[in-house]
Amino acid sequence: MFIQTEQTPNPDSLKFIPGSMLLENPMDFPNRETAKISPLALRLFAIPGVEGVFIGRDFVTVSKQEDLDWYALKPAILGALMEHLMAKKPILMEGPFEPDPLPEVEGEDKETIAKIQDIIETRVRPSVALDGGDIVFVKFEDGIVYLRMKGACSGCPSSQVTLKSGIENMLRFYVPEVIAVEQIS
Repeated sequence: MFIQTEQTPNPDSLKFIPGSMLLENPMDFPNRETAKISPLALRLFAIPGVEGVFIGRDFVTVSKQEDLDWYALKPAILGALMEHLMAKKPILMEGPFEPDPLPEVEGEDKETIAKIQDIIETRVRPSVALDGGDIVFVKFEDGIVYLRMKGACSGCPSSQVTLKSGIENMLRFYVPEVIAVEQIS
């Protein structure tokens, strides 16, 4: 098994690409406590210095402590990934795990929110996944779109530029009701 690695815009996150399907719906594990449902994420958190794990459709993004170098962590992460995947161990424990649900929408903003969600799903999320992350719609309120960044995008120095220059401009162009985009932790 050959696992490729790619740098992400976040210097503290690295994208690992094993060349196979991992999960249908991406899952974010921002800390060890959230990883209890994923044997793979738990295995990666067992490596000293690993601070976050994001498992996408066909990649794993690992975030490290800021003061550590990748040359010290990368071999251990590659070894853990290769061993886990070669043994065909489960990515997730058995059970029905649903992706983040889209919020229920009622009232006059229903059509506007549907447009926003469609743009996020079809144009934004695929681009963000290329950088080892994910972005999800949280809510639309008073002309402001609230989004949650995951994986390499969470804590990335360039995430505000992506949000304001990229996503906000796109949404304002296609959905005139949008006046701003904000990130929610």
